[in-house]
Amino acid sequence: MTERENIVGEAPLEIVLERDSPRADKALMPFFSEWSRSRVQTLFSEGRVWRDDAALAKKKSVRAGDVLTVYLPPERVSALQPVALPLAVLYEDADLLVINKDAGRVVHPGSGTGEDTLAHGLLHHCGPALAEVGSPERPGIVHRLDKDTTGVMAVAKSPRAYRRLVETFSERRCEKAYAALARGVPEAVEGEVCEPVGRHPVQRYRMAVVSGGRPALSRWRVAESFSDRFSLLDVAIHTGRTHQIRVHMAWLGHPLAGDTVYGYRARPGDPPFPRVMLHARRLAFAHPVTAAPMEFTAPPPDDLQAACAALRTLS
Repeated sequence: MTERENIVGEAPLEIVLERDSPRADKALMPFFSEWSRSRVQTLFSEGRVWRDDAALAKKKSVRAGDVLTVYLPPERVSALQPVALPLAVLYEDADLLVINKDAGRVVHPGSGTGEDTLAHGLLHHCGPALAEVGSPERPGIVHRLDKDTTGVMAVAKSPRAYRRLVETFSERRCEKAYAALARGVPEAVEGEVCEPVGRHPVQRYRMAVVSGGRPALSRWRVAESFSDRFSLLDVAIHTGRTHQIRVHMAWLGHPLAGDTVYGYRARPGDPPFPRVMLHARRLAFAHPVTAAPMEFTAPPPDDLQAACAALRTLS
């Protein structure tokens, strides 16, 4: 049991409950409407919520009139420093930011990254309050794009938006469509891949179609073909697995142009590809606060357009 005198933090907050609840954490949520559910539950796991003379478990029932004493933790300070980075803003309000991510930009810090990730730039653009939204190392991040992938990406600017956007993406209540330049031309005009994706059993830096992986569904359609050498695909994903499109298209025998990790190898006459040719062209979802339908699109970046133009001359 956590002793009160050992709890480090701000002055205690006393809350009088107005109604019965089968779970203490649910009863506390309305008093911390700007917090995520996991953050409220952390108060319980750290022994910061007390009733009478004992720390209260999150699953304990509570009654109207109970007085809960909450020992708030010290204010979180993000380890990230704001960095001025170029951001192509497609939409912004008090709760939501939608950007057109550039190529070569890592979304959040990790092993070997510097202080030029998208997270650093978001802190500079949105201000220090963003450090309180989600994880301190991933402020506002509810989904991500690979370093080389360009296109539409949504960011939560407030805790309430973060909580609802996380639910939206995890429950697949959004529409995501990509433009992908792939080696070769599929035999059919359209199709789908419904194969599980998981960590490669030997090469751990890669993902792969593996037995026991997480379910993954990608639907594709040929938007344009360049003789039999390459094809521009419109790909809609109904799950959000790591490297999903790259893995699924490689499994079909059509690795993405420039994707040497998943099987692309340059051939004589191929134009140069500076990166993996993948672009998040469309994202649709309900606004996390107003519930209004939102749809955002981003045109293909210059390098993808240049690659397609070069391939047309070879067709």
